[in-house]
Amino acid sequence: MARTEVATLAGGCFWGVEELIRKLPGVIETTVGYTGGTTAAPKYEDVKTGRTGHAESLEIKFDPDRVSYDAILDYFFRLHDPTTVNRQQNDVGTQYRSAIFYHDEAQREAAERAKERAQKKWAGPIVTQIVPATQFWPAEEYHQDYLQRLPWGYNCHYVRPE
Repeated sequence: MARTEVATLAGGCFWGVEELIRKLPGVIETTVGYTGGTTAAPKYEDVKTGRTGHAESLEIKFDPDRVSYDAILDYFFRLHDPTTVNRQQNDVGTQYRSAIFYHDEAQREAAERAKERAQKKWAGPIVTQIVPATQFWPAEEYHQDYLQRLPWGYNCHYVRPE
């Protein structure tokens, strides 16, 4: 049985982040949801106002023997623009911020190193927050696997060259 670890990331609309991350070998399961805010059990209608403090996020369960946390983070910095504050293309608001929600000290340290590596590849300063993970609230069912069900659906994410 595979070992599993959890990573929680926010990089704009969770549909596109999920669709790209799920393709990494070693990713076992992805769940889109909300984290980093103050409202208990938030719903999309609340989060989209920007008043709950939550970010649209992705919880990733992965096999660290097949894909490292470092590799996930390096890929994360390629699939969104970490230099824009509270924005990814057309999506604007604190709910679309770039953030790494770490689950332990080792993840925090890895996130800091990944941010330093990524900064060498981006012209502007990286604004990605590195903050402790808080309660993760899965989003409504219609958000889960959205681009698997509707491949023509909205997506502003793509993988940039290394």
